[in-house]
Amino acid sequence: MRAVIQRVSKASVKVERKIVSEIGNGLLVLLGIEDADSLEDIVWLSKKVANLRIFNDVNGIMNCSVQDVDGDVIVVSQFTLHAQTKKGNRPSYIKASKPEIAVPLYEGFVSQMEQDLDKKVGTGVFGADMKVDLLNDGPVTIFIDTKNRE
Repeated sequence: MRAVIQRVSKASVKVERKIVSEIGNGLLVLLGIEDADSLEDIVWLSKKVANLRIFNDVNGIMNCSVQDVDGDVIVVSQFTLHAQTKKGNRPSYIKASKPEIAVPLYEGFVSQMEQDLDKKVGTGVFGADMKVDLLNDGPVTIFIDTKNRE
């Protein structure tokens, strides 16, 4: 699994001009899934995202998690995170999972995030043409790949 985590002041997801998710202070998580991903990846990544200390404390130091600041989370599926660009100028998405594999893993990740945060998590609509609007706070943007746990 690959995730781009963005600390946001606000974010929303629209499908067909209708808002399907909207948050204020919190995290927007763009999630890419590949066939090799598993329940272990879901659990590890969810705990990592829930506990990332990327929000400022009272001294202006990034020392708080989304839980500490009572922030919200939106998770949006994004197969393009698995783009391979080595050859030519047209990315290959061969590593990105097909819906029959990706949907259960995506839903599992959202469910695990809800457990870890003890609150509802917003989502996009899997496979839809989504318009994601965000105000990146900082900006703070973190990339995590569960196959390369640095």
